[in-house]
This record gives sequence, C-alpha cells and structure tokens, in this order.
Amino acid sequence: MLADIAAIIAPVFVCAAIGYAWARLDLAFDRETITLIVVNIATPALILSTLAKLEVPAGAFGEVAGAWAAFLATASAIGFVVLKLAGWSARSYLPSLIFSNTGNMGLPLCMFAFGSEGLALGLAVFAVSSATMFVVTPALASGRVDWREALRSPLYYTIAVSVVLMVTGTPLPKWMQNSADLLGGLAIPLLLLTLGVSLAQLRLATFGRSLVLAVLKIVLGFSLGLALGWVFGLTGTARGVLVIQGAMPTAVFVYLFAARHDRVPQEIASVVLLATILSFLSLPFVLWVALGG
Repeated sequence: MLADIAAIIAPVFVCAAIGYAWARLDLAFDRETITLIVVNIATPALILSTLAKLEVPAGAFGEVAGAWAAFLATASAIGFVVLKLAGWSARSYLPSLIFSNTGNMGLPLCMFAFGSEGLALGLAVFAVSSATMFVVTPALASGRVDWREALRSPLYYTIAVSVVLMVTGTPLPKWMQNSADLLGGLAIPLLLLTLGVSLAQLRLATFGRSLVLAVLKIVLGFSLGLALGWVFGLTGTARGVLVIQGAMPTAVFVYLFAARHDRVPQEIASVVLLATILSFLSLPFVLWVALGG
C-alpha cells in the first residue's frame, strides 16, 4: 500500500516542484497566457476526449456529479455559519472554504490512483466545481452575477456536448477524437506546472486567521467527502474520487478572483498556500482512506 501511495504522490510532487523551481529561478513563465490555454483549450479538450470514450456507466458519472453538487451546497452552508459566528466576511472568505483545487491537484491524483476511470469521475467533480466557481466566486466578490462573463468559458459548452455524447453513446469522429486527445494531453502537466509556479509566487502575508481557514478547509472537505460518499452509497473508485477531491486545498482561482475584486487578496493567498502545504502533508492518509485502507 505504501508503494502504491508513493507512486501516486510522486508525479504530482515532481511536476509541481519543477514549476516551483522554474519560478524561483526567475525563468520566463507567462502564467496568465498558460492559464488561458489550460482553461479555454486544454481542459475542455481533456473533458471532451475523456467523456466521449467513457468506459464507466453514465449513471456513475451522474452520481459523482450529484454528490459533488451536494458537497458544494453543504460546504457553503457550514462555511457561512462558521464565518458568521466568527464575525468574518462571508463575501471575502466563503469561497476559500467551498472550492477545492479539483483541477491542478485533484485530477492528477484521481488519474494516478484509479486510472482512466478515476480521471473520468474526477472530471465529473471538476466540471461541477468549475461551472459553479466561475459564477459564485465573482458574484460574492463583486456583489452581482455576471452571466455574460461566465458563459464566455468554453467549459460550459464542452461539458454539455460531452454529456450528450456520453448519454447517447455517440462517438466522436476519429479526427476530432485524436485532436481532443492531443490537446487534452496538455492539461495535466500544465496544471501541475502552473500549480508549482503559483505556489512560488504566493506570499504568506497573514497567519492566524489564514491558518484557521486552511485547517477548516482540509478537515471539512475530507469529512464531507467521506460522509457524502456514504450518503450517496458510493463505493470503490467513485468513493475514492470523492474523498480525494474533497481533501484538496483551496483552489488557486479563488485567490485570482479575490485579487481581481480586491477582496483581501493577501489573506486569501495565505489560505491557499497554507491549505496546499497541509494537503501535501495529509495526502498519504487521504490516499490510504481513498484506496480502501
């Protein structure tokens, strides 16, 4: 079991460490451009490529997506109550308790832990999380919902097309499948490299409240992943994916939205950084549980 866990964690560490070292060496890395490529091209291609040839039942995909929707709703309710009791701004801090890094960290871990089935179900979580985050986080930060900005993302349309193909069992034309496979192959390496670069550029500006929020994010996410897996009757890979994705740290995009709307960005950066460090430390235990240990 230990060798299996090490084999899952090592590629994530190696790729993220390369990105971290690249940034620390002050080598050129246009994070904004690469993020646009990942969000608008590579990740939609990965979703289309994976779901178009999905080898797990569509029902399993739907169950995991539904469980993650419940995860987001429950985390929102608990997070809101905790922040209100603490007297902290929900508009500023709630996204850091809701949205996990289901892309940069979650997808590679699901893939290395459970293969193509894990990647497909991990994408179910990522799709629901992304579709929600790109609407809710800017809305909380700015106080209004900008549907036009959200609907510019190709993720929504790719998810819709992929679900239709998956449910109807319609295969992509070979040229389109090959193109999606090729472009989708960019996603996970670039996600991990970008994670490393982002961690190198984040700074620990605050500690007390940021540490509390980071610990709460990891503990709450892991606990909800376990609990909702049981509530939804998930077993095997589906349960493992929910546990892994739930235990992921705060998404880097939460910080980017906080910076864009000037919502205590330095504190949110500290939450992201501390939660990521805690998640790396807890990964062996999380994977042991996810693998049925």
